[in-house]
Amino acid sequence: MKKITALLIACLLLGGCTSTPAADQNNGNTDNPVNTGVTGQINVYTRDSSSGTREAYEKASDFVDQLLDTAIEVSSNGDMAAKVGADKNGIGYVSLTTDFAANGVTPTQFEGVTPSEAAALDGTYKLQRPFDFVTRAAGDFGDEAKEQLVAAFLDYMQNSEEGMLVVEKAGGVVDKSKAKPWAELAANHPIVEQDNSSITITTAGSTSVEKTLKAALESFVPMAGNFQFTMNQTGSGDGWKRVLGGEKDGANKADIGFASRAFNNDEDTSSAMMSGTYCLDAVVTIVNAENTAVTDLSAAQIKAIFTGETTKWEDIQ
Repeated sequence: MKKITALLIACLLLGGCTSTPAADQNNGNTDNPVNTGVTGQINVYTRDSSSGTREAYEKASDFVDQLLDTAIEVSSNGDMAAKVGADKNGIGYVSLTTDFAANGVTPTQFEGVTPSEAAALDGTYKLQRPFDFVTRAAGDFGDEAKEQLVAAFLDYMQNSEEGMLVVEKAGGVVDKSKAKPWAELAANHPIVEQDNSSITITTAGSTSVEKTLKAALESFVPMAGNFQFTMNQTGSGDGWKRVLGGEKDGANKADIGFASRAFNNDEDTSSAMMSGTYCLDAVVTIVNAENTAVTDLSAAQIKAIFTGETTKWEDIQ
């Protein structure tokens, strides 16, 4: 009898001999797991006002000119990923080309649709924008050979099977149905047959295009006489101004400018040798990797967060 009494006392001291069911920890609901995300203040990260990524994101979620005053402004696509990855309570937005895992962030769905190249191309993923380019005016490259090489590169990147495949592998969204073999297109660009190692193509503008642009340039170098290239990507607002605008002859002048948006009415591209869209990109909402409860956000929820209506993670409706 004493042994039985001792065992009962031991059980009571240990908090009981049976475990509490998971349902009891979650208000009796066994279908939904306990919230393992973060709680407390939402820290909103954003890009500068000239960013193409920001423009696309604000338009898609209907909060243009309504961003809360305390939003933390970051300098680039990579900076955004790094900052949110270092802030457990952070939220921001980046290009689909971003290495999410390496930055410690998780991409969320938008209106129930997972961001992907296929979903952007078929239009089911609505948070998307173009990667646009514009060049200097014909005759304004300072070198006829460079001008011809720029034209060849852009033809390769946006029209050839090889170039479009490289852009696609780097995360760009392309429609290869009308692509042609580079061997066919190269016939229009005899410049690629000569030694171009003394020529340097300089690019400027959007930071979001970096991954796709660098991949395309690197793949084209051995196909076009081993030219050199310099990338000076500082934001979409600098793309046009450094090839056709007020900085086209300054220290930061470039041969090709890029924007992760359409060029606006103040950025007249009519005098450019070439301009266009070389791929599409999805803009993706990101949260810190520790915030495992947030997997899908609607446009209304994003608007509420980025305008300051919703300020705590646990209050997202």
